[in-house]
This record gives sequence, structure tokens and C-alpha cells, in this order.
Amino acid sequence: MTDRIDFAALPDDFAWGVATSAYQIEGAVAEGGRGPSIWDTFSHAPGRTHNGDTGDRACDHYHRWREDIGLMRQLGVGAYRFSIAWPRIVPDGDGKVNAEGLAFYDRLVDGLLEAGITPSATLYHWDLPQALQDRGGWTSRETAEHLAAYASAVAGKLGDRVRHWATLNEPLCSAWIGHLEGRMAPGLRDLTAAVRASYHLLLGHGLATAAIRAGATDPEVGIVNNLSTVEPATGSPADAAAAVRMDGHTNRWWLDPVHGRGFPADMREVYGVELPERPGDAETIAQPLDWLGLNYYFPAVVAAEPDGPPPFARQVRRPGVPRTGMDWEIDAGGIEALLLRLTREYAARKIYVTENGSAYPDVVTADGTVEDPERTDYLHRHIAACARATRRGAPLAGYFAWSLMDNFEWAYGYDKRFGLFHVDYATQARTLKDSGRHYAELIGSRPRRGTPPAA
Repeated sequence: MTDRIDFAALPDDFAWGVATSAYQIEGAVAEGGRGPSIWDTFSHAPGRTHNGDTGDRACDHYHRWREDIGLMRQLGVGAYRFSIAWPRIVPDGDGKVNAEGLAFYDRLVDGLLEAGITPSATLYHWDLPQALQDRGGWTSRETAEHLAAYASAVAGKLGDRVRHWATLNEPLCSAWIGHLEGRMAPGLRDLTAAVRASYHLLLGHGLATAAIRAGATDPEVGIVNNLSTVEPATGSPADAAAAVRMDGHTNRWWLDPVHGRGFPADMREVYGVELPERPGDAETIAQPLDWLGLNYYFPAVVAAEPDGPPPFARQVRRPGVPRTGMDWEIDAGGIEALLLRLTREYAARKIYVTENGSAYPDVVTADGTVEDPERTDYLHRHIAACARATRRGAPLAGYFAWSLMDNFEWAYGYDKRFGLFHVDYATQARTLKDSGRHYAELIGSRPRRGTPPAA
């Protein structure tokens, strides 16, 4: 690790955190009054996930949350980003609120605060109640309205203690991968459905933002997008145009509307699908943000693919470039570039890196350790890049490593491990990895103002 971390560039109240999501860690899918989600349905369908894996048990966090708060204390993090399971709160998606589900998160929030850890709640991390999917899911405007009602119930219960809220996590994945590519729940391959879902997701964000602000005490509300730097594979005009389309598909389609710019005109033409717009929707979607969340994992290097699906571009492999166990290209400079872009092009007032991490095939050695030098290096270099961006003017307020522990990695099942803690899924034993130890050392060694950096 040659990159020096410029700790002095980071603000005094910088949040060092870890992140998870409900379906990936909780388990207990039929306990506490929880209803089924689209991910229960998707993962139980033959051939949808690696090895037929499901989130039925996952990391059993529903029963082991106290232990998992202990893991956070072991790392020394000051913030925890988690998601709330919509089907645990409103099992049918709308209507009656499940008090037992709310009580689980009530206990979790109190436990975090008692441990000195700031809770950061995400309302929607892909686990739509199946009952709503049966009525059209995100292709229906009603789902956006039901998200707002669910947000109101959660904010009313937790909003006296939780200040940091995200409405949506990675709506790109919900719309494009879930409705266009079919690789995630609900598993559709329908461009019209995907575009309509994308619209209603962002409408739901706006409605939920207003609901949180009405129900919580002095909340800070944002949205979390997974973004990538995009560059053409060659200098050809076709690849250059493909890169513009991929940037629209991956970045601008999700950033422009929430910043009052509307949906990009060039991408409307690419998709060729009429948006289900109504008067006043644009203003609802563009509710002022208190912060922006950036999830960053890899850059996109693209070539034109005229015969493919929109955006008529495909990602290509660059020879000799290191890649993670997900086969994702590693480029720490990408996170710096995106932080600066959000600052300069979208005038972001506050940014959090809400996810950043890497998967590798980790094993526990005979002496009970997990050596993961690649992840340690990835973590260090990306944090160093974050500090460089902050030095250059990005208003970065915190960094959340993905993930606290290994978990159900969606369609990849339990084959991919992102955690700072290794999880033995048979025994549920958690083991600190070397990368987690390094993260704890970085947090613990951060100097006070006026002292030299330790890394």
C-alpha cells in the first residue's frame, strides 16, 4: 500500500462506518409478522441464484443483532448504515403496520445509540413486499405512494432518535437489473416496465422525503446511487457515443431528476418509452436533498453494441488491469473523480460514500485468522482517494465500508464475500479479517488536528 491517507483533509466530524442491508443479513423471513418480499420469491425460483441460495437465514442478524453491534464496537466505527425491511413493517405493502416489526428496529436503534454508534437508516434496499409486486410493483404509481406511507410509519416510530435517512438504495439496480436485465428481483426483461419502474422509484423518493421530514425530528434526508466513471474502450466515434449513453444510463438518469433538471432528453430518446408523468411530479422528485450517497465499486469501460439492449453499449475487459472476485475492474481513482463530479456538476452540499468494498474468496486459516491482502489494499487505496477528493473540495462527510460481514450477495448467493468479518454460514461464527483489523487501525490512528497522519 503506497497511497498515503491525508487524514488532515477530512472534517473533524467525519463518519467512519459500515453498511449492510436487511434481506442480506437478517434471516427470520417468516418471523415477527414479516411478509414475503420479491427477493423471497426470486431466490426460491429455480435457477435464479447461485446454488439456489436464499436469504431465509442469511447471517441470522434478526437474532444476533446484539452480537453484531459488538462487531462494530470492535472496529471502532461511529456510524452504521442499515436498511429497514418494508415487508417486516407493512407485510402487505400497504395498510396495517406490524408493531412487532417496528419493535425490532426500535431495539436495534437503542442498542446502537447505547454503543455510541450513530444509526443511518435506508428505507428501501430492494425488498419490495410481494403483495405490491402482485399489483404491478414499481411499474405502478401506487407503489410510490405506498413507499411514502411506509416511510411515515417508520419515521414516526424511529425519527426521534434516527436523524440520518436514505430513501432508496441504488434504484438503478431495482429498475435496470431487476426489470430490464432480469438478473435481480423481480426478474423481468421488459424495457417499458424498466423505464416506468425507474420513474416511480424516483417519484417514491420524493414522496418519502416529504414523509420523513413530516414525521422525524430534524432529519437529514438523502438518496443513495451506485455510480461509475465511464470511458470509451477506443477512440472511435461509435465508442465515444456509447460512453455518453452509458453515462446517461448509469449516472445522469438518476442524478438529473433529483436535482431539478428532469430526465435527460437524450436518454428519453434512447429508451423510446413515454414516462408516466403528471403535473407536479418533477417538483416532487426534486425535493431538496440534505446529502448525496455514493456507492462506488468499479469503472465502466464501454464499446458500442448497436444490436444490444439500451443503452446499446457493453462493458469490455481491459487486459492487465486488476479485478476483484466479482470480476470488477479496480480503479480507486474513480471514486475521487465521482466525488468531484458530484461537487462540481451537481453542487452537492454533503456527500457520504455509503458503500465501497470488494469481494474475494476468503478462508479462515488453521490459526483462526483470515488473510485478505487484496481487500486490505482496496480499502486503503479507496479511502486515500476519498481524502484526496476532500482536499480538492468535495464535501465528503463520511465513509461506510461494504460490508460489516459476509452476507447473502443477491443472485450470487453466498459465493461472494465482501465482509470485514468472515461468516461461517453453518455455525454463524464471525471472524475478523485482516482488512477489518486494518480498517479499525485507520479509524483508531486518525490524528487530531495539528499532528502528522499515521498512514
